Amino acid sequence: MIIIAALFIIIIFVFGIRIVRPTHRGLIERMGKYHKFAQPGFHWVIPVIDKMYRVNITEQMVGAEPQEIITNDNLNAVVDAQIYFKIKSDEDSVKNCQYNVNDVNLQIVNLARTTLRNIIGTLTLKSANSERGKINDELLKVLVKETMNWGIDIVRAELKEIDPPKDVQETMNKIVKAENEKLAAIDFATAAETKADGEKRAAIKKAEGIRQARILQAEGEAEAIRLVNEAANKYFIGNAQLLKKLETVQNALEENTKIIVPSNADLVNVIGDLAGVVPLKKEPPAGSGL
Repeated sequence: MIIIAALFIIIIFVFGIRIVRPTHRGLIERMGKYHKFAQPGFHWVIPVIDKMYRVNITEQMVGAEPQEIITNDNLNAVVDAQIYFKIKSDEDSVKNCQYNVNDVNLQIVNLARTTLRNIIGTLTLKSANSERGKINDELLKVLVKETMNWGIDIVRAELKEIDPPKDVQETMNKIVKAENEKLAAIDFATAAETKADGEKRAAIKKAEGIRQARILQAEGEAEAIRLVNEAANKYFIGNAQLLKKLETVQNALEENTKIIVPSNADLVNVIGDLAGVVPLKKEPPAGSGL
């Protein structure tokens, strides 16, 4: 009998062992009535009489599930959101999440869906897509206010998607494509204009270079003429008639004028006579006695 009693006590003790992890808190009820709060660690309850409910206090995420919402411009948008929350770790908050609300996760989902309908129903589809941050803030504000007695902390609320009807989406895609093509055309025209301006500037610089080269060439020719005039004035003063004859001979030679030269005359002396220059004196042959 003693052994049987000992075995019975051991079995009762083993069946009454409860371990609470650091990520959880426990609520112990005795005969259906709240008895005590269980912190992380070892606990023992009376089997059958006591019952422990473990509550997860880490951050959790629930999806609001996709739903169709009629926007202010009468379009059916499919909206989905995600809510992040966690149950506070103190005794009162853990008790409230179990005794003040039935199924916290389900209640958060339903509250988020209702709040989204109220918010997005006042916006157009375009403004709803462009003001996601504002919608998230408004949704978070409402959830925090409505869940104050649930013992939970709403961490953040985020819109997952706002999808317009298929035909509207196709139209929007065409508009975006047209805008992109317009921007591409503007960029191409700007590039072509820039290229034309560059070619124009290059042509102007080339023309300026040619003009400058011609100016320098003309200045060089003018300088050469000036130097010739200075030389003429310096070396032919009082010999204008001689200079004129030289010019006449030069012109004659350039125009291929025929000149009859005697067979016994020197060509140099003939040209000198034509120009009025004293011909070279011919030396008599050696031994002629002249």
